[in-house]
Amino acid sequence: MLEKTNRVNILYDFYGSLLTKRQQQIIELYYQHNLSLGEIAEEYEISRQAVYDLMNRAVKTLERFEEKLQLYKKYQVQRDKYHKLYSYLDSNEQIEKEKIKNILTELWEL
Repeated sequence: MLEKTNRVNILYDFYGSLLTKRQQQIIELYYQHNLSLGEIAEEYEISRQAVYDLMNRAVKTLERFEEKLQLYKKYQVQRDKYHKLYSYLDSNEQIEKEKIKNILTELWEL
């Protein structure tokens, strides 16, 4: 459950502005403010089922955006390459310039 929550929050950071205002509000209340379906339903004066349906539609929309645009996937690759580069720079070993050039080229091509 925590893994799904983290994924939805990250996808929301990337694509949240592309959702409808209502979808944004539901996602924020449920995933970021930890309100229950019942609490959200009460606040908006709609059924719990309506909240559930809105939320599921919003999450599926976020997943479709990621499937097409792959911004989060690219971000993960980029982050991993930066970590690798920093580990080379932090090590006491002689650093091969070619390794660093290769990583920087890969980052540039993302």
